[in-house]
Amino acid sequence: MKNDDLNVWIFEKLVYLYYQNLETMYYNRLIDKYLTEWAESKNRKPLLLRGARQVGKSTAIKHLGEKFENYVEINLEKQPTFKQLFEKDLDVKRIIPQIAAIIGKPIVTGKTLLFIDEIQSSQKAMMSLRFFKEDMPDLHVVAAGSLLEFALQDLPTFGVGRIHSMYMYPMTFDEFLEANGEQLLMNERNNATFTNPLSEPLYNKLLDLFRTYMLIGGMPEAVTQWTETHDYLACQQILDDILITYEDDFAKYKKKVNPILLRQTLQSAAVQITKKFVFAQVGGGFQTNEVKKSLEMLVLAGILIPVVHSSANGLPLGSESDRSYCKMLVLDSGLMLRLLNMTTGDISELSTQILTDDATDLVNKGSVAEMIAGLELLKYRTPNIRHELFYWQRQAKNSLAEIDYLTSYKSTVLPIEVKAGTRGGMKSLWLFMHEKNLTTAIRCSLENFGRFAYTDSENDTTRNVGICPLFAISQMGRLLEEM
Repeated sequence: MKNDDLNVWIFEKLVYLYYQNLETMYYNRLIDKYLTEWAESKNRKPLLLRGARQVGKSTAIKHLGEKFENYVEINLEKQPTFKQLFEKDLDVKRIIPQIAAIIGKPIVTGKTLLFIDEIQSSQKAMMSLRFFKEDMPDLHVVAAGSLLEFALQDLPTFGVGRIHSMYMYPMTFDEFLEANGEQLLMNERNNATFTNPLSEPLYNKLLDLFRTYMLIGGMPEAVTQWTETHDYLACQQILDDILITYEDDFAKYKKKVNPILLRQTLQSAAVQITKKFVFAQVGGGFQTNEVKKSLEMLVLAGILIPVVHSSANGLPLGSESDRSYCKMLVLDSGLMLRLLNMTTGDISELSTQILTDDATDLVNKGSVAEMIAGLELLKYRTPNIRHELFYWQRQAKNSLAEIDYLTSYKSTVLPIEVKAGTRGGMKSLWLFMHEKNLTTAIRCSLENFGRFAYTDSENDTTRNVGICPLFAISQMGRLLEEM
């Protein structure tokens, strides 16, 4: 080995050892359960953990590694030497002993978790995952990376049926509560029902914590900063840094989309949040097709999440969807507020209102609440597939009827209306239930748990609407059982 090569090897090994021994506070994540189930499965496949940058993928995998006798992590971006091991061929029985030799740690089937981070930087490494299932099925292999969806699109072949994917998002409100040491408060909330709501002190405490979550969001680094310092400005600086990281990534898309257009599209999505996305509002003189491509790239990167219109005459909702009518959600409420700040120059008044206004006045901040509700609905679903969000809007002229979210419950359509405060009628919801002949719906708001019932005299049908507080969306399935 030449001196230069030896120096590079020594440096990369030191980097590896540093990251192996770096200890940080770990907050439990919902995905931990699914990762453990994967690790304990006898018929597991190599795992690809997917999601936007900095949502906690690597940290969750390192936490899983604590369950193993040996944990081996290689980073193909920080340690490019490892990429060379995949260039000769994709024989994993050759590659694995060489990785073990370089890092000086054994890789033993059944006892070692091998984590390949930033795998998107090597097409050959990504293609090799399929061969672990065939040639080393007992070895626990998990991979993650940034902009994985773009790399997967560029692959000539991918191991369909031989690789298992999971999708990860920023922290839920429940994870935020647990990170802040509020497990006992969560337990009390989880015992509340439509007919047995929370006591006023518990309700007010949850309401205050939810206000904080609206501002901080669920990006793990920002949540950690909050738990350690309770400093909003410090959290905002972290969120700004994350957005800058996202924008730095835009240069990697430049063969497909203009980075300036990507930035403008993202900022426009924050301004248009929870409204039908209008391409012309992006501005800059770009053509509609260019903006559409930019939007697709941001969705692919996981930064924007579409909510697609559905006629909702039955299930599945996607069978009657119209993708020309889409609303866009930003990945995280904290990031969305920082984007608004970059676009409008000042959101201090909005931040103050979120923190101090009465719940009845928060209706004017409905777009933030509606976005968080949609994100919460998405995050609590199983991570094993990429789920979609749907909404309904009457297509007739001069009609304002709209249902914020649609999902399914017991083989029927479940409409969900979101209110930021404790006021507001439900004209659209009653209309939708009548038209689709539905008997159950949910109203998500900052109200306490409760319930409405309405008898439709036209067909003598009782229609029930349960009030699920925005801070209790994780409990929606349990609450529906009570209905």
